[in-house]
Amino acid sequence: MVVYRAWRWWSAIAVSSVIVSLAMMLYIADHPRRVSKVVDAQDVRQLVDHDFSDYYRAHPARSFAAQVWTNNALVAAMCMILGVTIVGTVYLLVQNVLNVGVVGGLMLGAGKAGVFWGLILPHGLLELTAVFVSAGVGLRVGWAWIAPGARARSEALASAGRAAVVASIGLVGVLLVSGVIEAFVTPSGLPTYARVGVGVVAEVAFLTYVIVLGRRGVRMGATGDLDADERESLLPSV
Repeated sequence: MVVYRAWRWWSAIAVSSVIVSLAMMLYIADHPRRVSKVVDAQDVRQLVDHDFSDYYRAHPARSFAAQVWTNNALVAAMCMILGVTIVGTVYLLVQNVLNVGVVGGLMLGAGKAGVFWGLILPHGLLELTAVFVSAGVGLRVGWAWIAPGARARSEALASAGRAAVVASIGLVGVLLVSGVIEAFVTPSGLPTYARVGVGVVAEVAFLTYVIVLGRRGVRMGATGDLDADERESLLPSV
């Protein structure tokens, strides 16, 4: 329910991030001379010929899955926690867009588009969606502080924060799935269409779950927050 209620936030973040990343990729791919003024040509060749693809095969699959899961969970947690500041989450999103855009642009410019998309899409669809959702839920918490409506700021912030905790628990499982895909499917010997297909299936399954069950929960009045009798009690004080 929490993720569904925040869909305007994370869908806007997803669309804007994808548009900016793709624009950066196309620009960098079409202007290799400008890139060479900033990045050494040998470093670019090392990245596109070895580093990018070797990253997914450098470690045993099980340890790599745990490493990826931990790293992605940390990024998602930071996006959500820093949402109350607004600026912190926006900064992390900008860094993510820059990383994807620059690396993608270098790969495309070197004629490695097939390698790039074949390695980034299987796990990246679900992984980036989880990051976007975390950022959206986090920014929603920050907005509750800025525009609490009829409630007191402390009450609005507490309610949004409790709901964000519920969303974070669910995203742990989502990031676990994306980590397993990145460790076992992305570097596998399966054809590109099969690997990307696994990522598409995982993404569709997640979005279907959010939309179908989230909409149903919202219609039933669920908010993701604790019931009134489960919240903290207020005691009179002097």
